[in-house]
Amino acid sequence: MNIKSILLGASAAALAATGAQAADLPVAPEPVDYVRVCDAFGTGFFYIPGTETCLKIGGGVRAEFRMFDVLDNGGSAWDNRTDTSTGMRARGYLNFDSRTNTEYGLLRTYVAAYITVDNNGAAGTTLDEAFIQLGGFVAGRTGSYFDFYTGDNWGSVLDQGFADNGDVNLFAYTFQFGNGFSASASVEAGDDRRSQIFYNGAQIVTPAIPTALQANSDGYGGHKVPDFVANLRVDQGWGSAQLMGALHHVYGRGYTAAQNTAGVAIAPKGKLGWAIGAGATFNLPMLAAGDSISIQAAYTQGAIQYVNSGWGSFSDASYTVAGGLKLSNAWGIGAGFTHFWTPAISTSLTASYSDLDQALGADFREINVQGNVGWRPVSGLYVGAELEYRNRNFTGVTPNDDALVGILRVQRTF
Repeated sequence: MNIKSILLGASAAALAATGAQAADLPVAPEPVDYVRVCDAFGTGFFYIPGTETCLKIGGGVRAEFRMFDVLDNGGSAWDNRTDTSTGMRARGYLNFDSRTNTEYGLLRTYVAAYITVDNNGAAGTTLDEAFIQLGGFVAGRTGSYFDFYTGDNWGSVLDQGFADNGDVNLFAYTFQFGNGFSASASVEAGDDRRSQIFYNGAQIVTPAIPTALQANSDGYGGHKVPDFVANLRVDQGWGSAQLMGALHHVYGRGYTAAQNTAGVAIAPKGKLGWAIGAGATFNLPMLAAGDSISIQAAYTQGAIQYVNSGWGSFSDASYTVAGGLKLSNAWGIGAGFTHFWTPAISTSLTASYSDLDQALGADFREINVQGNVGWRPVSGLYVGAELEYRNRNFTGVTPNDDALVGILRVQRTF
């Protein structure tokens, strides 16, 4: 054995020993972020790693087949070649709900949005809700504090005849008295529930008005004062009930002398419209789990969409010949019932009656009836069909305006 072989052997032995020692050294584990379940606010919440904020991510998919108005006397959706008589809708939902307990109470942020495509149309994105809550204070976009019972049915094509305008931008505070009793005060966007201001009972003012202002012109002015809404509410095991009221600024745009048949300028002072309502929901577990019956009534002067959210094209008020404003009056009542025949199969029925006395315009009454049947084969999946009927009977106008539509819905919520 020569000196070269001895040196190579020694080097190999040294390297082997060094490798063995390195392999025996402990290796520091990499940090691992894991999700902890947050059970403080119900199922589905988890802690955002590194924080004490709980988050829930949800969403859904809805598919609908719609058969539009099949009745002739209301302007059927089937009497012209150019009518859109049937429709298909696809909609995707996404929502985020974050909550943190603080020394000032619950801090919550909620965002819900959906994207809708009808037939082959373009996708439309809607911000459904987006609000911040700290204790009893809420700011952002959510349901009006006037709304209570908005129907047991979908009412996805024809309005159900209730004061449900969807969500509105607002600032609100709720004070909890205990034992389920609460009081809320809310400042809400005043143009969310505007209808129109007519001129002498017509939307066409005079030929002297520019063409763009003649047909279907709305005599409202700009947004000056928000709506003020308040309610008293109770929520207990038997159900819930609410008394509510709203103040609404009726503010005209005014017209020049050339735009008025009397030849004088019109700049009426704003008037205070108002609405009051009451509703109650009663749980009926003695019939079946999930059963309920509800009723609501409302009356208004100058704020007609607080009675019926489908009256956007009618009048809150009208200009008088003397240049003032006369408010419209309206009232409505409705009720609904839901029954579960089995834990998976239910039916719902909603009916309402609304009456509108338009200032210097045609009066009319409206009847809405909707009924559906739904099946929940597995948790989160809903399959149902609904018929919706509406009748509007205008004073001195024939025939009546009738509409009947049908909807088939499949929805998965997670």
